[in-house]
Amino acid sequence: MSGRAALLKGVRAWLVLFVVCLVLSGATAFPLVHELHWTESVLRALSVPDHLPGLMRWIERVRDGLDATDARYPFLLYGTDWLAFAHLVIAVAFYGPYRDPVRNIWVVEFGMIACAGIIPLALICGPLRGIPFWWSVIDMSFGVFGVIPLYVVRRKIKQLAEMTAKARATPAT
Repeated sequence: MSGRAALLKGVRAWLVLFVVCLVLSGATAFPLVHELHWTESVLRALSVPDHLPGLMRWIERVRDGLDATDARYPFLLYGTDWLAFAHLVIAVAFYGPYRDPVRNIWVVEFGMIACAGIIPLALICGPLRGIPFWWSVIDMSFGVFGVIPLYVVRRKIKQLAEMTAKARATPAT
């Protein structure tokens, strides 16, 4: 396998990993009410209330809020459906760099900017919405961990572009 082919394979593997994570995080925004009931049951079965009572109180509070919203104002949960849809649409955009990484590096850079934007959003909106700081840290971790594969992909795409430019500059014999 040539160096160019190996780089392309690496870019695609990292992109697939990123897209799978993006789709999974989006898909989990659809069934929030049921997910939270399931999460609470699992945490209770694992004795989490005994070891992390603050976490359990937060999960219960969020579940209570979602239950009340679902019962009285289910249309508000439509917003999380759109959040999930946005994740899926953004994931589709990464087909461009998968197909032609050098030409579509901008999609990867856009993703990196979006990951960076998570930090100020969590730091500003978290306190405004009464989100505990430790939960905002968890939210911010999505940006931190999301940018890692994108950074690796961008670096590999730059190498790929350099190899391609050199190959074009070298006359065929």
